[in-house]
Amino acid sequence: MFHGDRLGFNRERLLLYAVTDRGSRGLETFLEQIEEALRGGVTMVQLREKELSGEELVREAVLVRELCHRYGVPLIVNDDVDAALLSGADGVHLGLEDAPVSQVRRRCGADFIIGATAKTVEQARAAFVAGADYLGVGAVFPSPTKKNAVRITAEELERICRSVPVPAVAIGGISPENVGELAGGGMDGIAVVSALFGAEDVRRAAAELKERAREVVGQ
Repeated sequence: MFHGDRLGFNRERLLLYAVTDRGSRGLETFLEQIEEALRGGVTMVQLREKELSGEELVREAVLVRELCHRYGVPLIVNDDVDAALLSGADGVHLGLEDAPVSQVRRRCGADFIIGATAKTVEQARAAFVAGADYLGVGAVFPSPTKKNAVRITAEELERICRSVPVPAVAIGGISPENVGELAGGGMDGIAVVSALFGAEDVRRAAAELKERAREVVGQ
């Protein structure tokens, strides 16, 4: 088990939340893209790797954590609590089908960042009561990385975000062209996948998305 310094959490961390999409890239190219995103100003990184074994995910997460921490940015691992703990990541993001937030909180302690997916007000309130630090709310637009994701309206986004005191990030198909439609949604930032890691110039895309996110959330 890794024992090291974890980076703290506050709502400003959610302004530009990068969710990785490795695709067919080799590890070296993948890490280079993450660093470009960090240089462009992302404020939190979620490592999402569905195809790796547990050991492979831990090894990769260690490399990504070291990279993120050089830029003072927390690393969150998607779904896998064991990999998050073993790699020294700063937290984990739990989907609706994953381990209960309350169970993970008891296991991992107060300084471990826990994010939870919420698509309804009821889910948001349950995650807050269980100890989540932040919510991922969406999908707000059709998502190229999750074809079957349930979409929510702008009105539902606002209701969910305003139903709990913990901060929230909007996710799902967000791009520089459509992010303005989320203004007034009550979220603290945007989570992006393809708009960032599918861009020709990742650093430039991150800088543009961060500026658009500031406009939308009022920071």
